[in-house]
Amino acid sequence: MGWRARRAARLRLPPVDGQHEDQLYFVPSFGRAHGGGAHLWPAGRRDEPPVSGPEFPAKLEGAMSGPVAIYIHVPFCPSKCGYCDFNSFAMTGPIQGETVDAMEHEIRTSPHAGRPAKTIFFGGGTPTYLEASQLARLLQAVLDTHPAGAETEITTESNPGTVTLEKLGALRQAGFNRLSLGAQSFATQDLVQLGRVHGVAEIAEAVTAARQAGFENLNLDLMFGLPGQNLARWRNNLDQALALHPDHLSLYGLTIEPNTRFFRYFQRGWLDLPAEDTMVAMYEEAVARMTAAGLEPYEISNFARPGRRCQHNLAYWRAEEYIGYGPGAVGRIGTRRGTNLKHPARYVEAVRAGEPLWLEEEELSHDDLRLERIMLGIRIEEGLDLAAVPLSDTAIASVTEPGWATTEGDRLRLTPAGRHFASEVAVRLA
Repeated sequence: MGWRARRAARLRLPPVDGQHEDQLYFVPSFGRAHGGGAHLWPAGRRDEPPVSGPEFPAKLEGAMSGPVAIYIHVPFCPSKCGYCDFNSFAMTGPIQGETVDAMEHEIRTSPHAGRPAKTIFFGGGTPTYLEASQLARLLQAVLDTHPAGAETEITTESNPGTVTLEKLGALRQAGFNRLSLGAQSFATQDLVQLGRVHGVAEIAEAVTAARQAGFENLNLDLMFGLPGQNLARWRNNLDQALALHPDHLSLYGLTIEPNTRFFRYFQRGWLDLPAEDTMVAMYEEAVARMTAAGLEPYEISNFARPGRRCQHNLAYWRAEEYIGYGPGAVGRIGTRRGTNLKHPARYVEAVRAGEPLWLEEEELSHDDLRLERIMLGIRIEEGLDLAAVPLSDTAIASVTEPGWATTEGDRLRLTPAGRHFASEVAVRLA
């Protein structure tokens, strides 16, 4: 495997609906276990050096003063799900309040204070496991530090089992205008198996409460390829999700991650996982049903009604800068990317002591940035901007001749068939 394939395999992508910093979803996620059956095909031979252009580094240098995407990581959950390798902790008691205090301090003392917020996204973990007053306080700290306009998209993720009409009303009043609900499945056996704390009925109850609270922009997360799941059960999931009339829907295939209960079950042969062709059929079924329901695919795993595309997601997929606050949050400014200390207690200690918060810091090379721009750009419907990332004719032909991509003007876009080979497309183009 070449360096680009190795780099692709370990790339940390920023968080969007239903996925987080440590999750590697740059393909439809039909893979099973990273390092084993992951959906990353071997790289083809590359005899030509990467093509570069003056616009690519210039765009990075000019980006460090304008509006920026803001991510707030709330690391707490009611419990740890069996598939979850996110930076999340099933912790209660004083540590929650101490972490909120530390997060507010980090935000208000940010060296990036004054940069306007392009979007604001609270992820986790389960942000709504905190009190509404705590989330409102953190949001106010962000708004005081990063001015936002009246139309700025402000999202919080949520578990249906951690919200009430009263809490959602308080969040809406605080300024949150987009809610992302982690439904995951409408089958009780799936929810129990995944370790979710909510039941099927609570999903519809949460959607109803969100609408009553004034949320006009609502996302649902769904997972497919779950143990024991077949195409009929997946169709039922889609039908029930669409019956709730979400404005946005994110879907992800189950990936078995190391250091999770599911990984141990997988190693012991305890998981009855759908075959690869069933996974593909599930994905295609979702695309067809959501398109028919008016949810347009604008990224491999994300679908939205007109005017409801997630602007926070798009900022990431366009390889724009992002600032992360909170335990384990990832941020990238210019060519520097860093990850905060992950454990809440260690993070709190560092904030109190005035110590650096970054656990990891990485200086990204031109090749790193170029590869990430390619990997992210091919995911979205608008395609990869060839003016920003020039490619050789040979590289373009390597993905258009198999029917995986097309070019029109200065854009390269995946075909429907190409969505299943996104990682191979990225490696060939890089």
